[in-house]
Amino acid sequence: MNKKLLLILFCFAVSPIFSQSFEADLQLRPRLEFRNGYKTLLSEDQDPATFVSQRSRLNLLFEQEELEVKLSVQNISVWGEVPTMRTADNNGISLFEAYGQYNFSSSAKLRLGRQVLSYDNERILGEVNWAQQGQSHDAALFSWLPAAGHRLDLGVAHNAPSETLFEEPYTINSYQNLQFAWYHLDRGNVGFSFLFMNTGYEYEAANTGGKTDYIQTFGAYHDFLKGDFSGNISAYGQTGQKMGRDLSAWYAGLNLNYALSEAWKIGAGGEYLSGTDMDDTSGELHSFTPLFGTNHAFNGYMDHFYVGNHQNSVGLVDLYGKLTYSKEKFSFSAIPHFFSSAAEITEADSDYLGTEIDLVAGYKLGKNISVNTGYSQMFATESLEILKGGDKDRTQNWVWLMVNFNPQLFSFSKED
Repeated sequence: MNKKLLLILFCFAVSPIFSQSFEADLQLRPRLEFRNGYKTLLSEDQDPATFVSQRSRLNLLFEQEELEVKLSVQNISVWGEVPTMRTADNNGISLFEAYGQYNFSSSAKLRLGRQVLSYDNERILGEVNWAQQGQSHDAALFSWLPAAGHRLDLGVAHNAPSETLFEEPYTINSYQNLQFAWYHLDRGNVGFSFLFMNTGYEYEAANTGGKTDYIQTFGAYHDFLKGDFSGNISAYGQTGQKMGRDLSAWYAGLNLNYALSEAWKIGAGGEYLSGTDMDDTSGELHSFTPLFGTNHAFNGYMDHFYVGNHQNSVGLVDLYGKLTYSKEKFSFSAIPHFFSSAAEITEADSDYLGTEIDLVAGYKLGKNISVNTGYSQMFATESLEILKGGDKDRTQNWVWLMVNFNPQLFSFSKED
């Protein structure tokens, strides 16, 4: 078979029968980090860590009439790592997204497979894009838009460790099953959202084998834009059981912003996440957990709170300010955080945990490449030392530099 015939057959095979579009884009995101007190306080005899991690992700999106299919493949690695030493965080080649979507109409669609669940300000459900591996869910999602400005999402998920012939406990550090409903209403520059989510976690209980505890998370989110003012306010509650303990917890957050000019903005806000006293003997749990939120964006970039840590603890009160500058290709922000515990810390003279200063700058070099860098420093107190260990008197800081390459490799669309 000659080359011309092969080319003709290939063109015929890929030629669209219906209206089609196909896109392919690539993301390469290396990030250098100097961790000297990141997530936890270092002691005097511990040395800081320096490394480069990298996300390499290929995104493919195909659309044809009522069909949409997406495949996102990624490799998460650390420069110089030994492949046989990879862990769940350094997971080699994996699927970030892999779903098929059927559009019943312009107002109703069903998506099945691995997908991102991201809502509102991502406090409860988010993509966690800062983490190189990101966050996605194996789920079924039905979306209904009954009228302009209205949207209802219903989602379900059920996880299993593998294909089995009989029931086996799902004790991986994730939920075993999940159901949620999210309703959103837009009225001009004002938005309202309502969320109810039920999450089941399976664990091994003494003398009973596997047991599943359920946590209910429910609440509302409101955002607005009026002239130079913008902001959002949210409140959530949590009930149910966690590891055999009754749970009753709540969250409240407020964020306000004002545009001084086209380039300069100021803002202020606060969060309250309820906690459990360290000497509590009641057996009840009052610690709120922002289950699948993009936590890195909220309580300081040094991730001392709720980024794989600070679970079932004394909670948090976070008061912060923000100054941002953005013009053309350059952006800069300065964010001070003032942290306190929401519940009592045993043997601590104060609930004040410390102050963190976050400085971030970014520059867009071109259409498909940008550079971002940041410096953060934690001024810890004895109370934070009680919670984290380490040495509060030692300088605790974090520096990072990230380059993001994000070119579109291919884009094709055709209609009959």
